[in-house]
Amino acid sequence: MNLPNKLTLMRVILIPVYLVLWHLDFPGNNYAALAVFVVASLTDFLDGYIARKHNLVTDFGKFMDPLADKMLVLTAMTCFCAMGRFPDWALVIVMAREFAVSGLRMVAVDNGRVIAAGWSGKVKTFSTMVCLCLMHLTILPIPMWVLDWTCVVVIAATTLYSGVEYFVKNRDVLNWNKYCLLYTSPSPRDS
Repeated sequence: MNLPNKLTLMRVILIPVYLVLWHLDFPGNNYAALAVFVVASLTDFLDGYIARKHNLVTDFGKFMDPLADKMLVLTAMTCFCAMGRFPDWALVIVMAREFAVSGLRMVAVDNGRVIAAGWSGKVKTFSTMVCLCLMHLTILPIPMWVLDWTCVVVIAATTLYSGVEYFVKNRDVLNWNKYCLLYTSPSPRDS
């Protein structure tokens, strides 16, 4: 197993550590959870950089890296949702996009293809992780609700955009033309 894949697995291992720190009741637990979240987020950028720079890109990495990202951000969003700081409708948008893109990837694998993360997916991941880091901070010069809603809007907008882009760029995987022809071909009576 190469270094980028080890970093990806480390991100997965840090998720329960994050959860434990989030739920422990001690002064500054949110900052301890934030520190773990930041380290886990940095492994995302580091593993991709190392994999591309040293030509260590693997199918395992293409599969596991986005999965580890989803697990990390959905864990944090669920925690904020439980606190009432992240609306459930936004969480549903994020989960629906993640399930849809994962489903698209599964269909692609059945067709012998691996869909790597696209540029908009990387922007979505980066902006989501930055927003979630900011939401951990309790001492900021702006009201908490302004920060929360700004982050929710950024996360929802980048999530929707990247989800649509994945399907537009990879529409051939779903073979839409086959399904469209099925419903538009003339019936035998029309001949």
